Amino acid sequence: MVLPVLGPAASASAREPYGGIVLRAALWLAFLAPFFYATYGFANWLASQRDDVGSIVFAWERGIPFIAWTIVPYWSINLFYGLSLLLNDTKRGVDRLAGRYLTAQIIAVACFILFPLTATFVRPQTSGLPGFMFAVLGGFDKPFNQAPSLHIALLVIIWDHWRGRLKGMATVWHAWCLLIGASVLTTWQHHVIDIPTGALLGFFALWLFPRDGELPFAGFQLTADARARRLALFYALVAALALAGAVAGAFVSVLWLILLWPALALAIVAFAYAGAGARVFQKAADGSISLASRVLLLLYRLGARINALIWTRKLPPHVAIADGVFLGRFPTAAEGDAFGTVIDLAGELERPRGVTCRWTAVAMVDLLPPSPEAQAQAVAAIEDARSHGTVLVCCALGFQRSAGVVAEWLVTSGRSPTPAQAHKRLAASGRPVHLRIAADEPA
Repeated sequence: MVLPVLGPAASASAREPYGGIVLRAALWLAFLAPFFYATYGFANWLASQRDDVGSIVFAWERGIPFIAWTIVPYWSINLFYGLSLLLNDTKRGVDRLAGRYLTAQIIAVACFILFPLTATFVRPQTSGLPGFMFAVLGGFDKPFNQAPSLHIALLVIIWDHWRGRLKGMATVWHAWCLLIGASVLTTWQHHVIDIPTGALLGFFALWLFPRDGELPFAGFQLTADARARRLALFYALVAALALAGAVAGAFVSVLWLILLWPALALAIVAFAYAGAGARVFQKAADGSISLASRVLLLLYRLGARINALIWTRKLPPHVAIADGVFLGRFPTAAEGDAFGTVIDLAGELERPRGVTCRWTAVAMVDLLPPSPEAQAQAVAAIEDARSHGTVLVCCALGFQRSAGVVAEWLVTSGRSPTPAQAHKRLAASGRPVHLRIAADEPA
């Protein structure tokens, strides 16, 4: 077997002894393997004791052909499962991958127990290698563990683990993973509904244990800010309504299950307001976001962009404030490239594709005051960026987060003597600003 060539992450972390990484991976495998068979088997056994296990099947699925040889790619995920742990770069990388595996396993098994479904296909007899592999599979995999497909969830996790590590083999890897994904249908192991639900679970596991950056739940403390609590409650209630709609609607049409996607996205946003903060958006300093965040929060980001367009449609995209510093809404690529640097404070939005200017992101949560550390970082970024040309300071609308940072920059740089004076200066620019100024602050 030829081992794949690892990407830059491997050389950067080569200082960490590989023996320790292998030991860490072996310990995780020693736990995960029996945990998988015990919990998966238990869920299967429990469902087999019930006489009310239903199924979700589209009529057109009867036309999906049975292709016996695709059991080979189907089984190959077991090999990649172990290799992904063993061929890692750091102990932390092993731990985070194991965390993704464990997340997918626990949530999938919980769903199998609470809402068991059964596969309705009856596979034809097969012989040779495929026949042997189907026989082994049938020894422990009964037709009850369906949605979400744990196979697909693990495939998403493993595909993401390798897609940035393989050099010169990316196309082959993507094609093989596509074949693995298709094999859950062509081996008659799963129904179609199992695939999107499994993929959603896989991306959630990737989000919960990202490859880089902070864990979204790290250091979580319930916020004491009354406004943040109200917003958290609002998003949590809407998420609960979407979840209830998905469950109730599924009895009418399986298409209602699509509400699981926005329900999860809104729950993540509620978590941000409850105290997790902007880290839930997984936005890097260059304005990029993780793949999992891009997928899970796609609908929320779309809503945020539409909201920004509605509120700013009659306003100029930006206004000049002082000495080459501009204040504005989140720019398009063309608008951003008109400046030397963009200081981006919108934690929920991703840097536009194709932008070529300097881009510095200091992620903040909408409608909430930033932490003193984030505020200071953004102010320092403005002064640093001025040496590279004009500067656009932006958030989603350009009304609050970016206005607050520009006002602070005006005060700390001596351009305005007080916050109230800075506020007046911003208001005079013709752009609406919403800042909290102390009542006793002199004007």
